[in-house]
Amino acid sequence: MVDARNDQWPGITASDEEIAAALQEADIPSLMTALVHITGDPGIIRGSIRPDAGFFGAPQGGIPEDQQQQIREQALQVLIAWRDGDGKLPPKPAGNVIREMMNFIVGEDLPDEYIGFLESELAMNGEDAYAQPAIEAVSGEKRAAFPVLIIGSGMSGILAGIRLRQAGIPFTIIEKNPNVGGTWFQNTYPGCRVDSPNHNYSYSFAQQDWPQHYSPQKVLLSYFDQVATEYGIREHVRFNTEVKKAEYDEASGHWRLYVVTDGQTESVLEGRALITAVGQLNRPRMPVIDGMETFDGPAFHSGEWEHEHDLTGKRIGVVGTGASAFQFVPEIARKAGDVVVFQRTPPWIAPREEYHDDIPEGKHWLLNNVPFYAKWYRFLMFWRTSEGLLGSVKKDDNWQDEISVSAANEELRQMLTEYIRSMVGDDPDLFAKAVPNYPPAGKRMLVDNGTWLTTLKRDNVHIITDEITAINERGLRTDTGDQYDVDVIIYATGFHANKFLWPMEIKGLNGADLQEYWDGDPRAYLGITIPGFPNLFCMYGPNTNIVVNGSIIFFSECEMRYILGCLALVIDKDLKALDCKPEIHDAYNEMIDAGNLKMAWGAPNVRSWYKNEKGRVTQNWPFTLREYWERTQAPDPSDYELIKAG
Repeated sequence: MVDARNDQWPGITASDEEIAAALQEADIPSLMTALVHITGDPGIIRGSIRPDAGFFGAPQGGIPEDQQQQIREQALQVLIAWRDGDGKLPPKPAGNVIREMMNFIVGEDLPDEYIGFLESELAMNGEDAYAQPAIEAVSGEKRAAFPVLIIGSGMSGILAGIRLRQAGIPFTIIEKNPNVGGTWFQNTYPGCRVDSPNHNYSYSFAQQDWPQHYSPQKVLLSYFDQVATEYGIREHVRFNTEVKKAEYDEASGHWRLYVVTDGQTESVLEGRALITAVGQLNRPRMPVIDGMETFDGPAFHSGEWEHEHDLTGKRIGVVGTGASAFQFVPEIARKAGDVVVFQRTPPWIAPREEYHDDIPEGKHWLLNNVPFYAKWYRFLMFWRTSEGLLGSVKKDDNWQDEISVSAANEELRQMLTEYIRSMVGDDPDLFAKAVPNYPPAGKRMLVDNGTWLTTLKRDNVHIITDEITAINERGLRTDTGDQYDVDVIIYATGFHANKFLWPMEIKGLNGADLQEYWDGDPRAYLGITIPGFPNLFCMYGPNTNIVVNGSIIFFSECEMRYILGCLALVIDKDLKALDCKPEIHDAYNEMIDAGNLKMAWGAPNVRSWYKNEKGRVTQNWPFTLREYWERTQAPDPSDYELIKAG
């Protein structure tokens, strides 16, 4: 595993032929920017060969093959000369050249306000983009006397532990599962994998040489397990332990956790602060259908896959066509006798040719051996999957259409529709069932390389859009009166995403109950702090989810940087706690609500798990990543009631 703050350029030992072969797999825009570092010549990106911006980013930035080959030949000579020379690099490009390189690789001129943000994300000098200087300025003795409790050892909980350990703050992590990894430990269904490029879906400080562009569950679990081990986190985790109740003690300023280990041993833990890192998608949600309990066969949720059942030759009913079904249906269809998929609404598909592909050996070599190539490649993936697509899902108030929200969104809709047509257009009935009737990004767009649509064309796969009205001992019945006899039912019906921190009981000031306070409408300031619950900090809290712009790990790194700033404030000033001011919290959430109403997922005709029962979007951040990055640099003390000791 590579620490991104300590990159080394050991030099190239490959032969001319090996370098030339590797260059055939190069991402040309990333390669061109890397060549500027190696040669010191910005003229490489000032010529006529330039990438274009576009939805999802065209392969090779749309650069024609003859021009790609021209760059490969140029790169070959540059890398041979560097290999055979003294191995030293020219001075770092000047700031204006770095900005020019950023504009070049994304294919457009970036606004001035983006420069600091993107330079930080790029981490050209190997700096820690998410460090919190305020905590480093606090006395080490004081930090060591401020124990923190963390609930959850998934992606965010591991991150919280790493940052606290680096800061010299003692901590304990409570984990209900027997291992770290969170969602990647819990979800083991066939085909489970990430839908963000792994060069982004990874910690900024712990990059690695990924085997695939979008890694499967086992690889991701191994990554988080390895990070937790290498950074000394595992010994701080109490596994097989579930939090039943968290209670803030006003007199001492401590949080008490009432926990149960192995389902029987009860104990109480105390800490000065509490960080919840439990995620949003970890409590499976079963549908409510008459007769579910009468089915005479295996029936389980995709999030709790029962691997003991051999599905070979079986008739399988799948309820739902969300992200999980999208991944496991193609896998089970290869062995099942028949698969009947019950669909309420189809998903929009973001086409990615490389979704299931291994990273070629040549690209591995480039990522590991060409100076700055990996940094620019990660930067390009960061942009293409974040800000580069956000403008196409914003609502235009003058746009009058229910299946798109703006001209750009309509252009995206037509492009995605044509992709579906290219795959199943020869089957009018299937095409009609596969095209959504809501705006792109109204719901989670699912990444694929054609596998889903190809699977729907199989003779043994049937997609049913009639509503399920009942389940009986033989199978499922729809509102048309049709009966579908099956041997197994798999519920791909998502999670209790809107029940944040449920089913834990959390008590704040004056014994206030958090679930009663929220009343089914969870909110938090920056998704992190909640009035009346001092020194309680959420990671992946309300309105910190993303639809089209980026990796959730980015949000977690921003959140933890902010939390460290809050802890620095409390520790340094010898405070008992800090408590978010209600007026700050409320004004912030008014802004969030207004922002979500201007996005495709806030459209009134869109029904999704992003919204709660009241129709409010409780999940999503509606603005740019840059804005969240800026807001979470450090806490503003005036946003909080500073509760003094004594």
